[in-house]
Amino acid sequence: MRLLTHNMLSSNIRGVVNGFPLRIEVGKVVEKNVEMNGDFLKNMFVKIDWKAFVEASQSMGYTELPEEADLSMLDSDEFLNRFHHALLELHLEEGALVCPETGRRFPVSKGIPNMLLHEDEV
Repeated sequence: MRLLTHNMLSSNIRGVVNGFPLRIEVGKVVEKNVEMNGDFLKNMFVKIDWKAFVEASQSMGYTELPEEADLSMLDSDEFLNRFHHALLELHLEEGALVCPETGRRFPVSKGIPNMLLHEDEV
């Protein structure tokens, strides 16, 4: 599961008010090379919750992102390379996503998060 995906997931358990961001419990992280596309990164930047993104990348062992970022940083190749790496090349292969409100763990296996709810959570 890429951090791009993580940044768009939230806990939909009935009654949960604050289901984002899901905390990442890392079992295994892999890096997969992906061709850089600057236009894609620039379009995605405005859709990313930066604080959640930085926390998620740090939980996966990547600490090269600044705590805060703005549109002007997209002119820097160094920033784009770091953003690209964290967003698209880091993959949570095994682990779990944890609801910040309830503590409910959603397993991630073979890079696929299982966000299915139990009957009593719907």
